[in-house]
Amino acid sequence: MTSSDADQRALKISQEPLRPVGQQYGFVTGTLESLKDIWSHRELMSMLVRREIKARYKDSSLGLLWSLVRPLTQLMIYYFAIGQIMGLARNIPSFAIFVFVGLTIWGLFTEIVSSGTTSILNNAGLVKKIYLPREIFPLGSVGSALFNFAIQFAILVVATLVVGQFPVTSDVLYAPLSFVTVLVFGTALGIFLSSVNVYLRDVQHLVEVALIVLFWASPIVYSFSFVHDKLNGNWLEQLYLMNPVTLAVLGMQKALWVAGTTESDAINWPPDLGVRLFIALAIGLVLLWLSQRVFSRLQGNFAQEL
Repeated sequence: MTSSDADQRALKISQEPLRPVGQQYGFVTGTLESLKDIWSHRELMSMLVRREIKARYKDSSLGLLWSLVRPLTQLMIYYFAIGQIMGLARNIPSFAIFVFVGLTIWGLFTEIVSSGTTSILNNAGLVKKIYLPREIFPLGSVGSALFNFAIQFAILVVATLVVGQFPVTSDVLYAPLSFVTVLVFGTALGIFLSSVNVYLRDVQHLVEVALIVLFWASPIVYSFSFVHDKLNGNWLEQLYLMNPVTLAVLGMQKALWVAGTTESDAINWPPDLGVRLFIALAIGLVLLWLSQRVFSRLQGNFAQEL
C-alpha cells in the first residue's frame, strides 16, 4: 500500500461517525434498541452462522456427516456400557431410543452454551476492528447449534419410524415446548457467559465442568423412575425438577419415547410436567432479557479487554 492510499484510507476512517458501544438507553427501553440493531445486522449474523458451519467441516471428506458421529458414538457407548453391561436396558424399554432422545436435546443445550461462552473471544478480531452489535456472535452460535440439532432430530424421527414407535398421541406436543425451553435457557446462558468470559477467562473452563455435572443431573442415560424411587417425591426430588434442562429432557422423552408411555412400561412421570415446562419457559424469557441487559452493560470495554 502506497502512502497516498494510506492517507486516503485514514481520511475515510476519520470521516466515519463515532458509534457509542454499550448501553446507551434505559434498562427497559434499551432492549428494544438492541433488538433493532441486531435485526439490522441479520445478514451479517447469517453469514457468521454459515462461516461457522463451513469452517467446522472444511476439508473433511464426510462433511456434514461428522455432525452425527459424536452423538452416535455417545449413543453406542451408553447403550453398551450402561444399557447392556450395567443392565439398565432391561429396565428401560427401547433403551436406544430413550438415550438418543436425551442426547439430541442435550446436544442442543450444551452446544449453545459452550460455543456461546467463547464466541466473543473467537471473534476478537472483528470486535476490535468494526462496529456491530456484539450479541450476533453468541446468537451465531445458536444458529450453528440449531443446524446440528435439526440433523440429529431428523435421524431420531427416522429411527422411531424404523422401530415402529413413531409418536402419534397428543404427548408429541411436549416436544416443541421442551425445545423452546432449552433454546431460551441456552441462549440466555450463552449471551451472559460470553460477556463475562471476556473479563474472566476461567469461566469457559468452569462451564465445561458444570456441563459434565449437569449431564448426570438430568435423566438422559437413566430413567426418572430411578430418581423417584430413591427420593419418593421429597424436597430433593422437587429440587431436581427445578432444573429446566431436566424438565426439557423429560418433555422430549414423553413426546418421542413411545415405549415409556405405554400402560405396561409406563414410568413415573413428574406431575404437571406441562405446567412445570411453561413456568420454566417464562423464567427463561426473563433471564434472557436480563442476560442481554447485562451483556449490553459489559460490551463497552470488550475491545480493550481483548
